[in-house]
Amino acid sequence: MANPPASPAPYMLLFRNSGPDTYQHLSAEQRQQLVVRWNAWFEGLMAEGKAVEGQPLELKTRIVAGAGGSRVVDGPFPEAKEAVAGYVKLMVSGFEEATEIARRHPGLEHGMFIEVREMIPHCFMDGIKTKPGATQAVVTC
Repeated sequence: MANPPASPAPYMLLFRNSGPDTYQHLSAEQRQQLVVRWNAWFEGLMAEGKAVEGQPLELKTRIVAGAGGSRVVDGPFPEAKEAVAGYVKLMVSGFEEATEIARRHPGLEHGMFIEVREMIPHCFMDGIKTKPGATQAVVTC
């Protein structure tokens, strides 16, 4: 008897090196072609029910650190190319499917890279909650 298909699990595709500098060398026509291909990639995933949401992130950054948030530093920072510039949340069968979806992104041809991460329903610190009324930890730490 064959194994039943895996239940969809949440994965995040984190886009790095995808800010304006990455595409400035492209002509207006090349940028438009990339936009069309990028949108087709995302809209296809939405139509298949594989993408749940996606969002670009502003380049402006703030880092809060230290006890009580005593250290606050505004960016962007010199390593901004490495910063997360956007994301897509997927619901897929596993790590391999999420990776294959990432491999089809047209931005990869222009220097973008994508980090693939599974979203897990637990944390090493038992009891942390991110949803009202949650009985188990639901945050990645």
